[in-house]
Amino acid sequence: MLPSSKRFSFVAILGATNAGKSTLVNRLVGQKVSIVSPKVQTTRSRIRGLINEGDTQLALVDTPGIFAPHRRLDRAMVASAWTEVDDSDKCLLVLDAKKGITEEEEKIIQKLQKNKVKFIVAVNKTDMVKPEKMAVLLAKLNEIKEAESIFCISALNGENVKELKDYLIKSASKGEWMFPDGLASDLPESLYCAEITREKLFMYLRQELPYQLTVETVRFTRGKSGLTVEQNIVVTKQAYRPIILGNKGTMIKKIGEAARKEMIKQLGCPVRLFLFVQVKENWTEDKARFQTWGLDFNA
Repeated sequence: MLPSSKRFSFVAILGATNAGKSTLVNRLVGQKVSIVSPKVQTTRSRIRGLINEGDTQLALVDTPGIFAPHRRLDRAMVASAWTEVDDSDKCLLVLDAKKGITEEEEKIIQKLQKNKVKFIVAVNKTDMVKPEKMAVLLAKLNEIKEAESIFCISALNGENVKELKDYLIKSASKGEWMFPDGLASDLPESLYCAEITREKLFMYLRQELPYQLTVETVRFTRGKSGLTVEQNIVVTKQAYRPIILGNKGTMIKKIGEAARKEMIKQLGCPVRLFLFVQVKENWTEDKARFQTWGLDFNA
């Protein structure tokens, strides 16, 4: 029997909040597998986007952004990001070219160096930065011996993303695929739909409120006429409920319609979506919820 020519690698996508990790994962995969928002800390759970090309499969792990944690959920999100680095074959550090290497990025790089982790650098949003500023940033990055390769990209418009993708594929390890061919993500559809609704909540609500809520899919059934999805928007305070509902239900209607359209687009079938607002003061202390997200409650 001829030896298998299959290649497989886990690639941890690491970086500070709002560096563009989720946008990059979506661009690399070729479809939307991770929600995107201009607000920081949008990604909470580990999401794997899958690239299947030729004999190679890559599992891109979109990790929560690394920041200074204050709450239990924050600590679990940051711990999850570092766990994925330890468990992956490759580490891809995404930097925001507009921010450059701030104290936040310095700490990430120092920890990677301390743990003797070699990493690839994707300098994102380079289309928004003047050449002279880019030259200074690249000079700093070239001094880091653990940075095995540096790519200047724009995840938003796709600039140089193919070159980055080709490099990741070429450097994949030999090994059997871990996921079925044709799969774009390992996230269950019911959880994916909850993420879509949470994305729309981030989009329409004021700055603070999205961090005080979560979305859970309580019914997900597929019939001849399409999907029926029932979800609870869970908030920590009764005072948040009327904000989400809006005057005469206008806000939740707007959020629901946007979420439903996105689900139809991504899942390719008709969707009936029902949204309800539920108050649970201590949902951030719910151990089972952390397990659903793949987070360590005791981090």
